[in-house]
Amino acid sequence: MISPSKKLGVIVGVDGSVSTVGMYSMSNDSQLLWYGDVLNGPKIGAFLTINQNDVKIIATVSSEKVIDQQNTVRSVEFDNRFHKDSINRVISLKTKGVIEGNKFQVTSQYVPMVGNEVTLTTKEELDLIFGLEPGEDSIYIGKSLLERQPINIPINKFFASHIGIFGNTGSGKSNTLHKVYLELFRSQYRSAVLNRSQFFVIDFNGEYTGANTFELGESDKRIFEINTRSAEAGQKMPIKKSYLFDPDILAILFDARPATQVPFLRNALNIFNKEKIIDKEEKFAEMELGLLKSIIKGLKSVSGDALENWIKAAKVVGIGDEILKSLKENFVKNKYGNLEIKAPDGETMILKDGQITNDGERLLHLAELRSTLSNCYKNASPISKLSYFLEFQRVYVSTWQSTKIEYINPLFHRIKSAFESLEKVVEIKNDLNDCFKPMNVISLVYANQEITRLMPMLLSKMIYDEQKFAVVGNDVNQTKHLIIDEAHNILNAEYRNNGDDWQDYRLSVFEEIIKEGRKFGFYLTLSSQRPADISPTIMSQLHNYLIHRLVNEKDLKMLENTMPTLDRNSYQIIPSLGQGEAIVTGNAMQVPVFVKVEKEEISRPNSDDIILTKLWTENQSIEQIFSDLEFFDL
Repeated sequence: MISPSKKLGVIVGVDGSVSTVGMYSMSNDSQLLWYGDVLNGPKIGAFLTINQNDVKIIATVSSEKVIDQQNTVRSVEFDNRFHKDSINRVISLKTKGVIEGNKFQVTSQYVPMVGNEVTLTTKEELDLIFGLEPGEDSIYIGKSLLERQPINIPINKFFASHIGIFGNTGSGKSNTLHKVYLELFRSQYRSAVLNRSQFFVIDFNGEYTGANTFELGESDKRIFEINTRSAEAGQKMPIKKSYLFDPDILAILFDARPATQVPFLRNALNIFNKEKIIDKEEKFAEMELGLLKSIIKGLKSVSGDALENWIKAAKVVGIGDEILKSLKENFVKNKYGNLEIKAPDGETMILKDGQITNDGERLLHLAELRSTLSNCYKNASPISKLSYFLEFQRVYVSTWQSTKIEYINPLFHRIKSAFESLEKVVEIKNDLNDCFKPMNVISLVYANQEITRLMPMLLSKMIYDEQKFAVVGNDVNQTKHLIIDEAHNILNAEYRNNGDDWQDYRLSVFEEIIKEGRKFGFYLTLSSQRPADISPTIMSQLHNYLIHRLVNEKDLKMLENTMPTLDRNSYQIIPSLGQGEAIVTGNAMQVPVFVKVEKEEISRPNSDDIILTKLWTENQSIEQIFSDLEFFDL
């Protein structure tokens, strides 16, 4: 049997979606007991029902006031006294949707009319408002703040979308991010989720590296603790060589100057990649020995320091002085300061008719040089191989002065620094088979700034392209979910178009992902305490939001401009939300919902507030405690 509704008042005015209600009584109880159910009274934010024939229009209280029917501020008798026959209560309602045919929906088909009666929203009606489509699968995240109704988020509408989780430090956003994915893994689809989807968490603060996070074991979760301080301390990130050896990425990583250094880098990498020199040590040795022979044969036409530069590059590769000694001994400067080839015995002919003689090759140990170049290159890491190749390319472009070496030398100081960092954190792979688990946490808390700004972009572009190429032209049978905590660290648009090529390229990558990724089964989740710092293009493409407490005016303004589903009343409550309290809004929810996200006791991120008194008490020695007791004479 359906309980009758408690009548509260009648519509006395309508202005668009806002209705004015004259209340039947002055009752201002915050909660009412009605047929065994505890329901919210007509207070700010509470749901009320406007009855219009068989349709129930659902609205929320946006304001309330009293009107004195007998006295006015101009009355001589006005004495500000309260009595029930003088004061009437008036509230304003904001329309949210309608219940028709035992189903709640957001529509403008029905509007309130003067004379419609307003009743308390019943428990059955609340179930319809917060409920889901029949048979729709969902996860539970907490209870609504006012109604204490269970809040469930539909799996398909929520996780097949781009998600934004925002809130000040300490507001509970890390717990919320962890909670929604934890509940997904707890659902009946756990096995299929881990089999058909991959999740990548970019963790700047090391909050999700605990053994219990997401309640996944080692078979389903892999944690990459990227450490640029020590190669042994962390885990290296698998990266396909085609992504790391991309001219655009490396030009930005090395901060190459557009006029001279970028063309040099681009040309060198084109040769390196086209000729596949990374896998051909004999090809490398042949090229660089050929460069040496050209220098020797053309001493009169090459730059004066060409041979010296080649020797320096050979030392970088790892060729020792004992092998290079022959090159130094057989070249002398004449009285004009130019290099000439002259054997120490004064008789052996090194050059004849512009070609190196057999005796010359023996005297200069060219065969040994070739063999050593090949072996050193073969035993080097992929990153070192590229470094060696670039060293000799520098010699090549400066030998005939097509590029002045002074212009590109500064680039190599940055290359050395960047490659030293990359060697510690990157593992070059031909493919990514078996490199990642269903859940992958990339912790950057021990990474330097260079790697912190490179790794998220490099990883994101790589896994996005892999997903796109795997599903393009086919049905999507696998998904990837990229989760970025503290997203403002890498998606800040403040310096865009101000000469920061790195920022421009990185934002372009993520803007492509968020605009095109959904059709390829690639979804982005952003968490940040500063949404105003994130690119507006990225913010505008988010579909669902969980908003915790925010107080900064710029952050609030950003949300107001990018969240069409957030009404004015909900927006005004954001600065006063408590810890763990959030507004859930977006495509997955029919109306914005205030929810208290439940906090896990065991499986949760390492983001709890530090209790200083407990910390100081635990570190206090027994002797200090007795000393304190003596001080207070207890």
